[in-house]
Amino acid sequence: MIDQRKFPEKAVLFAGALFSDPEVVEPAFAMLVEAFGDFLLASPPLKWNYTDYYDQELGTPIKRRYVFFRSIIDPSFLVKAKRITNEIETEFLHSGSRRINLDPGYLTLAKVVLASGKNYSHRIYLGKGVYAEIELYFQAGKYNAFHYTYPDYRDARFLKFFMKARGLLKTRLDGYPALTAK
Repeated sequence: MIDQRKFPEKAVLFAGALFSDPEVVEPAFAMLVEAFGDFLLASPPLKWNYTDYYDQELGTPIKRRYVFFRSIIDPSFLVKAKRITNEIETEFLHSGSRRINLDPGYLTLAKVVLASGKNYSHRIYLGKGVYAEIELYFQAGKYNAFHYTYPDYRDARFLKFFMKARGLLKTRLDGYPALTAK
């Protein structure tokens, strides 16, 4: 019998995009597809007004979209994914400011993990300037938030996409090779 404790959960890679200029979304998403493969699921652009932190950089009104990729990944791929999304963001700089903010993460049957370039008390350093935090955990048939979870990850509009992606992952786990960090 194989000891399953030695193997991480398989996951679905996703990216959260914040933007105000709809013209940058499709070219940025095309670059994401080139890097990570086809989308499994994509949310429509939804209003994002939880803070004014990004207003000056991205402009207003800000929209949020989540895209989930078809590929099943090993969670260690998150470091590489964050570095790739950082590179994609730089392709759309205007006068030194981002026009799109792309944050990758992964979803497993048990949790939703988000990558960040910023350290904080609840974040774990993964290497190469990338930190990770668990945004949501699955219990009692739904994803639940922590006290530090970002407001949009708590929002029912967005939670339904995470639940839908979880359902799709659950049906796909057998027989798919995982992308790895190598």
